[in-house]
Amino acid sequence: MGAPVTDQFERRLRDLRVSVTDRCNFRCPYCMPAEVFNESYGFLPKQEILSFEEIERLARAFVALGVRKLRLTGGEPLLRRELPKLIERLARIEGVEDLSLTTNGSKLAEWAQALKDAGLRRVTVSLDSLDPEVFRRMNDRGLPVERVLEGIAAAERAGLSPIKLNCVVRRGINDHTIAGLASHFRGTGHIVRFIEFMDVGTMNGWDLKHVVPKREILQLLSREAALEPVPPGYPGEVATRWRYADGSGEVGIIASVSEPFCKGCTRARLTADGRFVTCLFANGGPSLRDPLRAGATDEELRARISAIWTGRTDRYSEQRSENTDLRSSKIEMYQIGG
Repeated sequence: MGAPVTDQFERRLRDLRVSVTDRCNFRCPYCMPAEVFNESYGFLPKQEILSFEEIERLARAFVALGVRKLRLTGGEPLLRRELPKLIERLARIEGVEDLSLTTNGSKLAEWAQALKDAGLRRVTVSLDSLDPEVFRRMNDRGLPVERVLEGIAAAERAGLSPIKLNCVVRRGINDHTIAGLASHFRGTGHIVRFIEFMDVGTMNGWDLKHVVPKREILQLLSREAALEPVPPGYPGEVATRWRYADGSGEVGIIASVSEPFCKGCTRARLTADGRFVTCLFANGGPSLRDPLRAGATDEELRARISAIWTGRTDRYSEQRSENTDLRSSKIEMYQIGG
């Protein structure tokens, strides 16, 4: 393996998020609002989506350039047929130190053991509230929160740990339920992370007034239990962490809006149709699928990836903080998995 590549701000290429499908069975309003993503919406046809063989080949190219963490996303990744077969392929790549998956949890109960057996190490589950009415309203498909809790329990039994739970906090929607969510998982070993509502994509009706900032989230949580700050676990960690003073676990807050962390961003994203996206808030990215299908060699693929990353200057969250009226055409969250 060669030396890791760095971008224009000396940020290493270390993490790769691979979207395996653009489809999802939820219609969360901050990602895939139902009025837009209805029955007539045109998702990617099968022939445009990367095959498992293509994903593996591109992943190997990224690992050769310094990537050490692979995460599978969607849409909802467990909608991709025979996903454990892809995990088996990725788990065999030398140099991969962490192989994980982000899911809405609705199908996790039936797949958890197979994912673990294939080589998956851990899961992150999106869970915006334990309140049944709030949860149904936020997934907009009438799915009960019990199904996600069953999936979390199955993941724990399978040994997919540590389990992280991501909650996107929206003012007036679920902010009144976050303390209860944290309390429910306190002492379980699971880590709940609260995420400021971000302006990913262009269809989620984002407005700064809907954002509950980190300091306010921390105040809400601290009313329920004493918290102590925890130092980052690794360079570029996006969540700021706190542990319960009594040792019963920890929580995290991802504050992309109020406290941007662009300076430490090491994440690259690969869309289901093979576009290389260098920022969560980018408006797209160049295709890696096209040269791959045109017969590019492994060396040529690595050279293309390296050229894209070394030219990277993304720092959208910092720019947004400097100018909250910043607007641009951005790739939608369902295409890159957050």
